[in-house]
Amino acid sequence: MKKSLAVLVAGALTLTGLAGCSSEGTSGDGKVKIEFFQYKSEAKGTFDKLIAKFEKENPKIDVVQSNPPDAETVLKTRMAKRDLPDVVAMGGNSSFSELSHAGAFQDMSKDENLKDIKPAYVQMLKDITGLKEVYGIPYAANADAVIYNKTIFKELGLEVPKTWDEFIAAAEKVKAAGKIPFYFTFKDAWTTLPSYNVLSANTEGDSFFKDLNSGSTTFKEGHKEAVDKFLTLMNYGHKDQNGKAYNDGNTAFAKGGSAMYLQGIWAIPEIKKANPNIDLGVFPYPVTNTPGESKVVSGVDVLIALSSTTKHKAEAQKWINYLTSDATAKEYLKEQNAFSAKNGITQEDPSLEGLKEAFAKGAVTDFPDHYVPIAVGLEKQLQVLAMNKNADQYLTKLDTEWAKVKDRK
Repeated sequence: MKKSLAVLVAGALTLTGLAGCSSEGTSGDGKVKIEFFQYKSEAKGTFDKLIAKFEKENPKIDVVQSNPPDAETVLKTRMAKRDLPDVVAMGGNSSFSELSHAGAFQDMSKDENLKDIKPAYVQMLKDITGLKEVYGIPYAANADAVIYNKTIFKELGLEVPKTWDEFIAAAEKVKAAGKIPFYFTFKDAWTTLPSYNVLSANTEGDSFFKDLNSGSTTFKEGHKEAVDKFLTLMNYGHKDQNGKAYNDGNTAFAKGGSAMYLQGIWAIPEIKKANPNIDLGVFPYPVTNTPGESKVVSGVDVLIALSSTTKHKAEAQKWINYLTSDATAKEYLKEQNAFSAKNGITQEDPSLEGLKEAFAKGAVTDFPDHYVPIAVGLEKQLQVLAMNKNADQYLTKLDTEWAKVKDRK
């Protein structure tokens, strides 16, 4: 059964003024106007280029890109007003699940573009929503990884660690050399998630969220190891790690401010903007002491969904078809340092070489935070944990907030 709109957007209507305008149909020059709403600020320039190429090939269609701050909240608010954009690009997460249940998107299970998508990513969307239908086309996949400065590693004689103990030993060696092992940017709460996602995904067990929903486990039981390791990593940070933001971290790492950076591969284009000459690489987090056991956390970073209320389905579909074409998908993943969700399209950037083996053998798993409703406030709770280092308080709070959400389901 679909959720009521009142439940979906409770508390969000105060942001109604932030909502963008919907498509207005046919403009004075005879063009059909469609709104393309996407949530990644770093991808705005890339989509602008793609839109320009599309409009040149389709002069009767005007694609207007919307990329507001706090995009997911804005989208939910617009759902309440039945003011949905024609095409939406967003992450495969709990917000996507809520909107799918509320009827925001059209069922795309039979869309021809879905046939070329890797089954694992299609299944991720089904797992996230709990629905048999597919309400979006997986487009781009990202990954959490340890980004490292190859120059610093060479200077200190460090090898890429394969186990947790080797990982911590490498951090110790960097620290002993008077350098910063990891650069943290916890002023932006969401930046607590990349490292925590990997730690929890590789220690919580495959059925954690199913067991959590059934009441047979708790965060206190399933996430204790992840929390302990998260706090261990923080011992190798820098001063004021709760006062630095994402952009600060990208710039600092680019300029040699740390040997490693615990971020997603989406940060690499921003790092290279700050220092095009940096010699960097990536490697999978070694969460356990069994080499090769840890999985890379990779989820649907961008999916393309068709609004259930669009009045310009043919034009919107044409834009979706263009985005999912091989040539366009390759251009997007090259600019955004992403992995394609589409079969046959590979990421050739040498800086991502360290992840290719994991992707090739399918040693990947989804982002745990994609299964945590926004109301739980996972990143906010992690931000508090980063400040007070109180593991028991953090885990108790998660269990309390999860119980509240569970009662509303």
